[in-house]
Amino acid sequence: MKIKEKEFETILQDLKQIAQELGAKVRFERGDFKGGYCIVKEDKTIVINKLSTLQKKVMILTSALKDLGVEEKYLPPRIREIIEEINEK
Repeated sequence: MKIKEKEFETILQDLKQIAQELGAKVRFERGDFKGGYCIVKEDKTIVINKLSTLQKKVMILTSALKDLGVEEKYLPPRIREIIEEINEK
């Protein structure tokens, strides 16, 4: 599947919304790290390096959603396809 450059921002916002629905906070921070899913003071948190490219942010968020158990949640087919394809890599 080919994702157009201008679609990444919309996809990122959709994935962020899904993470919040699953009870996770999504934080965009600066630093020398890649990012991912963790638990901070009992809160589910996904930390993403704000200096990363949009594509990298989407990849980190899809991986974190997989860890949160997104398989059990209804997702629009396009978003489900994106999550599954990115996590195959």
